[in-house]
Amino acid sequence: MAFKDFPEQEQVVQLLQRSLERGRLAHAYLFTGHQLGELEALARVLAKTLNCHQPMRSKSHGPAIDSCDQCLSCRKIDHDNHADVHWVRPESKSRVITIDQMRDLMQEIHLKPTEAEYKVAVIVAADRLNMQSANAFLKTLEEPPPKSILILLTTEPQRILETILSRCLRLNFAGESGRILDAAQTAWLTEFSESAAMEQKGLIGRYRLLGVLLKKLGGLKAEIEKALTARSPLARYLEVEPELREKWEEELVAAIEAEYRRRRADLLLGLQWWLRDVWLQTLALGPEIRGQRPGVKSAESQSMRVNELLNFPGMASARQVAQRIPAGQAMENLQVLEQTQRLLGTNVQEALVLEVGLLKLKL
Repeated sequence: MAFKDFPEQEQVVQLLQRSLERGRLAHAYLFTGHQLGELEALARVLAKTLNCHQPMRSKSHGPAIDSCDQCLSCRKIDHDNHADVHWVRPESKSRVITIDQMRDLMQEIHLKPTEAEYKVAVIVAADRLNMQSANAFLKTLEEPPPKSILILLTTEPQRILETILSRCLRLNFAGESGRILDAAQTAWLTEFSESAAMEQKGLIGRYRLLGVLLKKLGGLKAEIEKALTARSPLARYLEVEPELREKWEEELVAAIEAEYRRRRADLLLGLQWWLRDVWLQTLALGPEIRGQRPGVKSAESQSMRVNELLNFPGMASARQVAQRIPAGQAMENLQVLEQTQRLLGTNVQEALVLEVGLLKLKL
């Protein structure tokens, strides 16, 4: 892939290319966005562009602004076997980037390039740097050796230490598209919300909803495992040293877990947007729920204003639930989802947290 393959990120890519063109690259970047896989791809393209043998240039003999995606250097970077491009991912059982990993990386970065002009280090899921590894990295991050670029990637910048953030130039590749669900996510949310909109009497209905959610998450994890396993070096290199195989296996497990957590958070965020629609609808229907009779014109104008704010104006399920609960309970639902998301970000039992969260919802 090359920068031209990211048309949806054109604005940020152009900003990065102007820096390349003017020879004013930062020594350290923080790439943020909604999809870690996309951030990895963009970091890989930057590494290829810096070391490409036949790069695309804005003018003859000018600085490189995109990779050819075909030369030997580009192919090596694509296959993770370039001597001067290094990747660090969470690989311990606790899914953190350890101090030993960072020490190994810093040792590599301080060596002169072997076959390329630039040494590039990419830290995937930089929010998983623990306190010790982050502090050990600070001096190198502040004063990296010449001809080296450090790229940190994260979908959760709020979890990164301020001392790290202050030493990086942040580029946000999230954009507005991050708030748009794809067709499969929208279809699932429609199914779930319609089930939730049915009268929820007793525990049976809630556990039915929990079953729908857990089935979706199970399918999601299986899909991620299949995709990432196919892209892992384990699938390309069958004959490797046991230590390297073990390292790749640990990296694969950590990558699957990180991607699953990200996509689970996206799924629950969609549910949170739907519950926000429920809350907005309760505000519009508030006087009716309280037995009052607002003026027809004021009620209609309020309803029109609310419809403009809805994430899913075509889903009737939000209004069905809103007709049953007051605004206060609708707001509590949003708080329950926020708390559930926070708990899932820690090392807790997933099924238990989701069960408690669904039982607390007022539907």
